Amino acid sequence: MPYAIIVVPVMPLRATASHKSEMISQGLWGECVTLLETGADGWVRVKCQFDGYEGWATASHLETIDQQLFDAPYTHYAPHWVTPVSINGWPMYIPYGCLVKAPGVKRTVWGKAEVQFEEIHPLAPQEGQPSGDSLMRIASRFLNCGYLWGGRSVFGIDCSGFTQSVYKLLNVPLLRDAYQQATQGVTVDFLQEARTGDLAFFDNEEGHITHVGILLNDHEIIHASGKVRIDAIDNQGIINTDTGLRTHKLRIIRRLVKGE
Repeated sequence: MPYAIIVVPVMPLRATASHKSEMISQGLWGECVTLLETGADGWVRVKCQFDGYEGWATASHLETIDQQLFDAPYTHYAPHWVTPVSINGWPMYIPYGCLVKAPGVKRTVWGKAEVQFEEIHPLAPQEGQPSGDSLMRIASRFLNCGYLWGGRSVFGIDCSGFTQSVYKLLNVPLLRDAYQQATQGVTVDFLQEARTGDLAFFDNEEGHITHVGILLNDHEIIHASGKVRIDAIDNQGIINTDTGLRTHKLRIIRRLVKGE
């Protein structure tokens, strides 16, 4: 089965093979995909390795690779808001948190692309659980990022893209959508028992989970709503700190990391 790696800073993932189609998610530079289907006009249907999401992408955003690179673990990430790299000698700036597979050296080869890294940082070790402090250091880097439906980067991000992005740098994989993430971890019965890093989920009038954020404590939450922001939360849900209005109804709290 053919494999590929993303060689642009942010790759739109669309519902159908058209630039006018809804962007359902994004792939970031350095992430791998499986090529499922070839469409017309340079479109390919792909399955993202990181979270299993499927959609249509532009073939020019991808470089074909072998299975050995596809199977290699993600070990490092881009540490700055924008991090300089180069591909085949041409400069590129990639967003914070882009994953890198076991480079070993500052220069590596992805298919026909020669890639050079100026600076990358290692991911958290897989063994053990990250602390609340380390989680908050990462989450705070996203403050004031604009909300973007389907977004997964500091250039624009949605609620579940935000939680997924924070946790991936702690080597804790989350699924893509809020309702999927609500199936992970263990339930926290009461808001008063919340710890830094617990995920809070919110539903709509039909009872469908439509929003997620990261609890800072039992009365504050950081989440992507309009932008990545910190708001108040109580047993009923989120209260916008700027307007005083209630914006989201609390459904469930899940814990994926140990508190301190």
